[in-house]
Amino acid sequence: MAQRRGFREYLAGLLAPRERNKTLTALAGAEPVTGSKLPAVQRLQFFLSESVWEPEAVNARRLELLRADPATAPHGGGVLVIDDSGDRKDGTKTAHVGRQYLGRYGKTDNGVVTVTTVWADERVYYPVHAVPYTPARHFAKGKNDPEFRTKLAIGADLAVQAREAGFTFRAVVADSAYGDQDGFRAELAEAGLPFVMALRPRRGIWARAADAHTPVDAARALAWGGPEDPGDWTAVRRTFRDGQAETWWAADATLGGWGPDEARRLVIATADPAALPPKATWYLVTNLPRPGGPREAASPHPGAGLAEIVRIYAIRNWIEQGYKQVKDELGWADFQVRSDIAIRRHQVLVNCAFSFCWDTWFTHPEPPAAAPSAPEPGGGERGSRTRRAAPATVLAPGTPRRARLARPVDRAAALVGRMVERAPAPAAASPDDIPPGRPRPAPLYPELTDYR
Repeated sequence: MAQRRGFREYLAGLLAPRERNKTLTALAGAEPVTGSKLPAVQRLQFFLSESVWEPEAVNARRLELLRADPATAPHGGGVLVIDDSGDRKDGTKTAHVGRQYLGRYGKTDNGVVTVTTVWADERVYYPVHAVPYTPARHFAKGKNDPEFRTKLAIGADLAVQAREAGFTFRAVVADSAYGDQDGFRAELAEAGLPFVMALRPRRGIWARAADAHTPVDAARALAWGGPEDPGDWTAVRRTFRDGQAETWWAADATLGGWGPDEARRLVIATADPAALPPKATWYLVTNLPRPGGPREAASPHPGAGLAEIVRIYAIRNWIEQGYKQVKDELGWADFQVRSDIAIRRHQVLVNCAFSFCWDTWFTHPEPPAAAPSAPEPGGGERGSRTRRAAPATVLAPGTPRRARLARPVDRAAALVGRMVERAPAPAAASPDDIPPGRPRPAPLYPELTDYR
């Protein structure tokens, strides 16, 4: 019962509006610093650090529910995105902390890096697994320690775990930090997993002097005479979620041992084949065979044309959107714990909160926007007056489907429903209104009134 109560309280705090950092004191509604010893805060601290529940079991149950729901069930058209993200953390006593490159800040700093996987298609996306990376300094023998694992090894293991957990996907997708690594791609291929990964434009390989040595060289070797004479390029239509559409161009290129009918294909996708703008050009490597090519019949993976390759990699951007939501709204980096198990539990709870948001989105769709009201006559010198629109429903609209012990979304909706349906509470009496003989309230401490 204590664990279930801790789960509800923690999730309700994570799902609350982002007014300040979602630390343990903030989740419990206590004052920072001075409120850290309050029973509510200590309860959450015990729930996160000393309790006996397993984060892997909770995450497995979350994934089971996502797979069972038709709105979020994985299918063969989606992708599994692998990436890592770091957050600043001070000190040296926290598990997994170390001076390392933090992609979110674009520099090397003291922090914690976590490797994550996200399942996504054009409509929905959600985290699957997350494992913190432990720098070599935490091991007795450094990088030679048997327990040490690189981010690439963690990412490959997570891809296999996702498949074993029942997630189907068209391909594993990653940016150039993973795509540039030959060993990582080989590990995925050995596990029987298809992939589409980005390469750095200047990633060099050994080749004859007259041949292309980098992906950008291979792209410039393709024939292009303009939209009316595309040469080696094929027009690809990209449609975005907001309805906007763009025409890109894609082509199979040759680079060293990579080619349209080789074990590895190099696919170039760009908005302008003549200029190859850096921010609108992708250099992709994949083991998906070319439709109609000699490798398609023997390949364990179905063929993928140029438009399909571009579609697959375009879905990768959802993991960046997911990072913004779990970090900026749900408090991914706000944990105040030091142990490995407590950090993993916090991350699993944040992923649960993310999944509750999807559940609310599909259960209670957004109401249509109200039409602007007509102005009233007789506005005087201040101009015409307009009627205020009725306030939007707070939190999840509608009545909860039924009472559940571990559903903070339903619990919040029920609380808000009771508050908005009842009359407002009477105002508190001021000291001047207290009748004679009644005790007067003690003045507030300066530490409270001066707190900012």
